[in-house]
Amino acid sequence: MTFTTPLKENSISIMLLGSGELGKEVAIEAQRLGIEVIAVDKYANAPAQLVANRAEVVNMLDSGALLEVIKKHNPTYILPEVEAISIDALFEAQKLGFHVIPNAEAVNKTMNRKNIRKFAAEDLGLKTSKYFFVKTLDELKEAAGKLGFPCVIKPVMSSSGHGQSIAKNQADLEKSFEIAKEARGDASELIVEEFIKFDYEITLLTARTEKETIYCEPIGHIQQDGDYVQSWQPMPMSETALKKAQNIAKAVTDGLGGRGIFGVEFFVKGDEVYFSELSPRPHDTGMVTLITQSQSEFALHLRAVLGLPLNYTFFSPGASAAYKAKSESHNPILEVPESAFTSSSFVRIFGKPESHKGRRLAVALAIDEDIESAKAKAKAIADSITDR
Repeated sequence: MTFTTPLKENSISIMLLGSGELGKEVAIEAQRLGIEVIAVDKYANAPAQLVANRAEVVNMLDSGALLEVIKKHNPTYILPEVEAISIDALFEAQKLGFHVIPNAEAVNKTMNRKNIRKFAAEDLGLKTSKYFFVKTLDELKEAAGKLGFPCVIKPVMSSSGHGQSIAKNQADLEKSFEIAKEARGDASELIVEEFIKFDYEITLLTARTEKETIYCEPIGHIQQDGDYVQSWQPMPMSETALKKAQNIAKAVTDGLGGRGIFGVEFFVKGDEVYFSELSPRPHDTGMVTLITQSQSEFALHLRAVLGLPLNYTFFSPGASAAYKAKSESHNPILEVPESAFTSSSFVRIFGKPESHKGRRLAVALAIDEDIESAKAKAKAIADSITDR
């Protein structure tokens, strides 16, 4: 493959639509290959903008404004990194000849839980939990009555699990409805899901080009209020369950098409595997690959975008633990003990310009001889961090 130099007329370039901590790692990998990076977000000095060649601040839900930015920079590849993007702008950009990753229709299907669930369950016939879509509290109560309790309520579109809750009984439904409606994203419609009494849940990172599809070792994770707090790799699971997950991931990513890495989420109960959700980009639980693999999910994503071989080596069992802000600040300062930085552990600080309680500011990463030791080490490091 031919490589170029940034900021030239013939530069190969990527435009990140969403420039958070995941986009930042993609930008760093792009810079290592001389790929020009244009980082776009709704606020200035987002993490990826700090390491990009160019930056733009724009309302990405404004179709006209977003399309204007795309035309201005004429990127080789457009990489959507968040759900809150004007899909009309992406379809129009694709019509104009821009290469959207993985493609505009895949983004359209996956940015909205209704679209991806109907695609997976109804078009592809994949195994999922039972579900209904509702718009009103009365419809929610009716759906919950059919599914039984507990049940899971989510907005059809939100980022990082915001707006998700579990209703344990009829009395919880009104509160769950309010939580979903207050989430950032599209809460005009909600998905109500049967609660699968699963043994564990995983993310199966699936990287795809026109020539090959590969799977990273399965990643186990813990979520609180629908948001990732810790992940580890590999998640111990039976060969039967792993093969089923890989087959489902292959079916859904082949159905979506295009290049890139996909974070495919599953519920697993024994040898039974249920498709849950999918993100057509690096996944927050996949930050653990920064320490466990020779090529992280971010490096694999960029390789897939460029059509390069997707080879990598898995190094060691490892874990990640997110650090979330405990204070409000317009000038966040993190205190990290020196003991966090060893031959088998380190911290990545995202560099967000503001903090508020619960906002992810950093991630602790660790490897060890076994998963439980790595999990304990990563959690201990995250617990040792403070902010002000």
